[in-house]
Amino acid sequence: MDNPILETRSVSVTAGKARILNDVSLSIPKGGVFGLIGASGAGKSTLLKSLNRLIELTPGLKVGGQVLFHDAPVYAAGVDPDALRERIGTLFQQPVVFPRSILANVLFGVRHLGKIPRREWSETAERALREASLWDEVKDRLKSSALRLSVGQQQRLCLARTLATGPEVILMDEPTSALDPKSTEAIEELILKLRERLTVVLVTHNLGQAQRVCDRLAFIGVRDGSGMLLTCGPTGETLRCGSIPELDDFLCRELPDAPRGMVIP
Repeated sequence: MDNPILETRSVSVTAGKARILNDVSLSIPKGGVFGLIGASGAGKSTLLKSLNRLIELTPGLKVGGQVLFHDAPVYAAGVDPDALRERIGTLFQQPVVFPRSILANVLFGVRHLGKIPRREWSETAERALREASLWDEVKDRLKSSALRLSVGQQQRLCLARTLATGPEVILMDEPTSALDPKSTEAIEELILKLRERLTVVLVTHNLGQAQRVCDRLAFIGVRDGSGMLLTCGPTGETLRCGSIPELDDFLCRELPDAPRGMVIP
C-alpha cells in the first residue's frame, strides 16, 4: 500500500506476563473507513488505543513494536501525546459528556490545546456542530447543560468536540453500540460524510454496519490466547466464510443463517 496514513509494525501489547495482542502489522490508507472486527476480548479496542497512545492511560499495559503516523513513530521520544491526539481523535463507545454547557463541551479540546484564538471559538464551535449534524438542534441553547441532550445527541456532541480540533484521523470504538436505530443511522451517515475528507478507523461488532460504511476490514482473532491479525482486505473479500476457521466461526455466530463458504452479500 502506498503512503498509508497509519501503520503498525509487529505491535504487541502485554499486561504483565499476559499478551493481549501479538505481532499485529497493518497499513491504514489515507481517507475512507478502515474497520476492525472480531470477537469480544480479541484486543480490537486495545489496538485502537495504541494508535494515538491512549493506551498509556491504562496502567500496566506495555506496547511493543512500532506505530507510524505519516511514517513517523508515534512512541518516539519527544512526541507530545496531546498534539498526537489532536491529529488522531477518538470517539468512544459511551458518550463522554462533561457537566457543563453544550458550548463548553464542544470547545473543551480547543481550549486545552490553546492553538485557536479565542476570537475564533464561536466560529469553530458552529463549524464542528454543523459537521456533526447537531447545530440546528442546539443553536438556541448552547449555554444549556449538555447533560440534557439525548444519548444520541450526546454522541454527536462528542464527535463535534473531536472535530473542533481539526483531526486528520478519527478512531471510533463501537460508537453506536449504546444508541437506538435512528441515532445509529445518524452516526453512520456522518461517517460516510467524514470519509470524504478524513480517515476513520472503526471498531464494530455490527457486520451490517461494517458492510455499509467500511472500505476495508481487518479481522482480529484469538490464537494461543492472544489477539492476532488474521486477515485484512476490502470489505467484501474479508467477509468470506471458509478460509480462516476463526473468521468462519465469528461470521456464523454473528450471521447464523449465512451458509459456510460464501461471501456475505
